[in-house]
Amino acid sequence: MEKSITYFENPGKTNTDELINLVKNRLEESKIKYVAIASASGESALKLAHTLKNVTIINVTHHSGFKGPNVLDISDDMRRKLEDKGVITYVGSHALSGVGRGISNKFGGITPVEIIAATLRMLSQGIKVCVEISVMLSDAGIIPVGEEILAIGGTGKGVDTGVILSSANSANIFDLKIHEIIAMPRP
Repeated sequence: MEKSITYFENPGKTNTDELINLVKNRLEESKIKYVAIASASGESALKLAHTLKNVTIINVTHHSGFKGPNVLDISDDMRRKLEDKGVITYVGSHALSGVGRGISNKFGGITPVEIIAATLRMLSQGIKVCVEISVMLSDAGIIPVGEEILAIGGTGKGVDTGVILSSANSANIFDLKIHEIIAMPRP
């Protein structure tokens, strides 16, 4: 079967609905069981949950403190809505920044994980996000290492990137394999 990549002219929220439809169509012909989505507010994850059936959806939101001390981007109400649709919400430190960014902010320079993140951004911010959330979920034991999953990320608000990958734990990040890009914004 021939697969093609959809390229969006611009990154961001305007691509959310089309990306969700592309993901739905791609999943119809696969045996993928897990879909990971980066949705800080949960809005894109809720849209996805209204569209997809027969897969486990895991929403990854920003860690507490991303926007300020003790602040979460996702509301309790949205978490309940997602839970009612069967969506798991994960809150955790970013695998490709986290402590590394804290070190850079305090002492200057750049850490190896920040170099990995910058390299992935050469393709797109969404590709970086897809890799990052997959590693986070593997480290948390929520998605299996080595099994193909579909990961969804974006640039700013909304989602604009979808990839099929086999994740890895952060300790073995270079074992992660991107198998297929479904859609992404043009770099």
